[in-house]
Amino acid sequence: MVTQLDFAKAGIITEEMREAVKGEPISAEELRDLIAAGRAVLPKNRNHSFPILRAIGQGLKTKVNANLGTSGECCSMEMEEEKLKAALDAKTDSIMDLSTGGDLGEFRRFFLEHSPVTVGAVPIYMLATEMMARHQSLDKMDSDQLLRSIEKQCSEGLDYITVHCGVTQVAVKRLESYERIMPCVSRGGSIHMHWMRKNNKENPLYEHYDDLLEIAHKYDVTLSLGDGFRPGTICDATDGAQLQELMILGELARRARNRGVQVMIEGPGHVPLPQIQANILLQKKLCDGAPFYILGPLPTDIGAGYDHIVAAIGGAIAGAAGADYICYVTPAEHLGLPNTEDVYAGVMAARIAGHVADIAKGLPGAMDADRRMSECRQKLDWDGMISAAIDPALVKRRLQVTQDREACTMCGKLCAVKISRLDS
Repeated sequence: MVTQLDFAKAGIITEEMREAVKGEPISAEELRDLIAAGRAVLPKNRNHSFPILRAIGQGLKTKVNANLGTSGECCSMEMEEEKLKAALDAKTDSIMDLSTGGDLGEFRRFFLEHSPVTVGAVPIYMLATEMMARHQSLDKMDSDQLLRSIEKQCSEGLDYITVHCGVTQVAVKRLESYERIMPCVSRGGSIHMHWMRKNNKENPLYEHYDDLLEIAHKYDVTLSLGDGFRPGTICDATDGAQLQELMILGELARRARNRGVQVMIEGPGHVPLPQIQANILLQKKLCDGAPFYILGPLPTDIGAGYDHIVAAIGGAIAGAAGADYICYVTPAEHLGLPNTEDVYAGVMAARIAGHVADIAKGLPGAMDADRRMSECRQKLDWDGMISAAIDPALVKRRLQVTQDREACTMCGKLCAVKISRLDS
């Protein structure tokens, strides 16, 4: 079996690479070289066919992911169908199935069959949910069980998986030496830490990392190395536990690339504004420029109900500093399972952050839509403004123009654009 990374290292441009650069500011040759260097990934499981391929990394447009899926408290296929449609209507670049309630296999197969974009998941959720349904303690999990579950899910077609391999005994010990307000807010990270403490053993995904790489290589699954000790409050950001894990992830990323497995790194959740750029630069340095997948980050903790806005602020700054992939945050973050409206708002907020970042990065063509919008505003071309907007449907619904169509209802006869024309 040969992966996209194997092909790239051999100097071969695949059909998937040619497809993924459509609409991007780089060529297929450049993408091949970036994948070979580990600075870009093209998540595409050999068992999963879907029409919209996206590459993530240096020189590419900042991509956006939408987390979907059920919980034990809220489980409905109809709702997941509606959420998938909302995410796609908002033009997400990928989705992740984070289901923890109901028939997880059924939901995963639904997303794989119906999503036209890349699909990811966190495989340990499947095993943990099954064990809890059988009233089994999570500390009874064994490494063979976990690896078998991961392989089964990869064989079904997942394009990338989040695996918390950096939650090691060394990292846990480092965590225990810091007085965090919230020691661990990662579900996957907390499951591994609980198992390690109860069994006094090393993280099975770290201890058997070579076996995990074999599975990923077999199906060409991109590994998203999860940040189990990401800060869950700005008060805990950029501490020794977070950085210890990041250094471990850098080492694991190198091992993955050497095995021909594509890899990206997941980044912190809550980070004060002045520390965001430093976090990105540290990741790029320690992980040899690997694509950085960030949740937010959120630069304040008090935005409950508006956390999509908080995350867009942090995401724009992180993206401008070099982050490559933004996981959306919805208005429901910290409050409950997102509904359809939350999903749409979350994707849009993340897309705006990504676009702002692309302008800051100086990507060729990034400002083209902004120029079109400005020119239409100067001409009072309302239809042109609608088409240039990131959300044309919303603009069309909200736009209110005067009867003579020479102004909007904000300024009316005192429209600055209209008045300035009198002097020209």
